[in-house]
Amino acid sequence: MFPDNPLKVSQLFLSLLGTRIHTHYCDRVPQDGGILVISNHRSFMDAPLLMTVVQRPIRFACHHYMGEVPIMREVVAKLGCFPLGSTNRRQQSFFQKAEQLLQSQQTVGVFPEGTQPMVQPAMPEEVGDFQRGFAHLALRAPIANLAILPVAIASHQESTNAAVPLRLLSLVDPSEPLFDQPGWHPMIVYQHVSVLIGRPYWIKGSQRSDYKGKQARSLVAEITNECHAEIDQLLSQGCY
Repeated sequence: MFPDNPLKVSQLFLSLLGTRIHTHYCDRVPQDGGILVISNHRSFMDAPLLMTVVQRPIRFACHHYMGEVPIMREVVAKLGCFPLGSTNRRQQSFFQKAEQLLQSQQTVGVFPEGTQPMVQPAMPEEVGDFQRGFAHLALRAPIANLAILPVAIASHQESTNAAVPLRLLSLVDPSEPLFDQPGWHPMIVYQHVSVLIGRPYWIKGSQRSDYKGKQARSLVAEITNECHAEIDQLLSQGCY
């Protein structure tokens, strides 16, 4: 029988694919408190890969269309992912669901690069610009002991296949401009990959106190830039 636990599903999935995984700095994973995992993102394999390495279920936020496309929605449900709402309530649904999960002591995962690297993948050693939602979440979530855990996924050997026509996905989510073009949604399969865990970024009470007015913007930018730099440095280490 197919397991229901997202961690066991992830381990089985990677085992069936025969992916070779090298992990680095596993001792950096916090053993207490809430954890918000962030990572670079190029493949549908990233969520199960991170769960397998961190050794716990991670509730990942995923794009709206993943909860609408048949088969795909069953897969993301098995992995414990939560699809974001439609365009007009996407941000609101993200914060509500993620805060609820963190309060219930569950680990939450976010891919700050968003959808673009899934549709237009960068090179394995590159990481794109980060959206700042994860930093806002970390500062506003009412969790006393919360760490952002940056993780880098460095692919050494992979294959790229065509998964589904982009225009077909545009029917599911017409608000996504990346889908309004010819061609196919790529599907990257890792054969050999390194996963490098970064230094946890602990949210301080003083930062939450400063999360207001003009200070909020600079504080969010500071957290976003520091986590981006950590993943970028880990990628440069893991890809060479």
